Amino acid sequence: MNHSGAAAEITKDRNGIDHVLLRNPRGASARVSLHGGQVLSWRTDRGEELLFTSSKAIFKPPHAVRGGIPICFPQFGQRGSLEQHGFARNRTWIIDDNPPPLKHPNDSSGKAYTDLLLKPSEDDLKIWPHNFEFRLRVSLTADGNLSLISRIRNINCKPFNFSIAYHTYFSISDISEVRVEGLETLDYLDNLCQRERFTEQGDALTFESEVDRVYLGSRDIIAVFDHERKRTFLIQKEGLPDVGVWNPWEKKSRTIVDFGDEEYKQMLCVNGAAVEKPITLKPGEEWTGRLELSVVLSS
Repeated sequence: MNHSGAAAEITKDRNGIDHVLLRNPRGASARVSLHGGQVLSWRTDRGEELLFTSSKAIFKPPHAVRGGIPICFPQFGQRGSLEQHGFARNRTWIIDDNPPPLKHPNDSSGKAYTDLLLKPSEDDLKIWPHNFEFRLRVSLTADGNLSLISRIRNINCKPFNFSIAYHTYFSISDISEVRVEGLETLDYLDNLCQRERFTEQGDALTFESEVDRVYLGSRDIIAVFDHERKRTFLIQKEGLPDVGVWNPWEKKSRTIVDFGDEEYKQMLCVNGAAVEKPITLKPGEEWTGRLELSVVLSS
């Protein structure tokens, strides 16, 4: 996990949960909790936090932390019989000391990274009777980009289907100052209208009220422009055809226990996801999905 000045160290939070702290030589950092395999922090080399975490977030299991990048698996939202967004974000992952090599040689060169592993418990198999190995590599590049590579293998004797999303909470200046590009002309399912299908008409997505949508078959790069902070988040993805976009706005925010009433102004979720068409894995098959987040400053 140590490469050319990049470093990874294990720490504990106040509840005794192990975290992995990744640093690159320039001083950018990321912090990953073994509870949920969840990235909780991603900072620039100037120490600026790029991910939102609610001031009311609950850091004690079995709750998922409201913020960072929760992993929704094997279900997204309430599209199935499991708890909201599946169980992976509420389970304890382990550090994978000897993962099978990734196919791309540049997946580890010059990066600080950690490999995590989730296997189902006996209780998990009672509610979702499919045996799997979920390997997650979280890495921080020399440029400070944050990369998440998921590999999910079916070690069952029968096929199974799953959905997945990286529920990324971006920290923003003000929701009214933000626009998302890369979703124009796409169809989307609107969760505020019983998942009815619509087509995006605007050149860019801007926000004036609650939004809870899944855009279908998107391109592989999405941009989130924050005019006030003069920065742009770039979301690059592979194996994740859909994009979830969520902001609860004022009324919904008041109903969320672990979320401040006014915090909707400082966050926006834009998720690389595979939701509309669940992924099918035959016995022994493996699926790989990648998400890379970068930030570009404008003058």
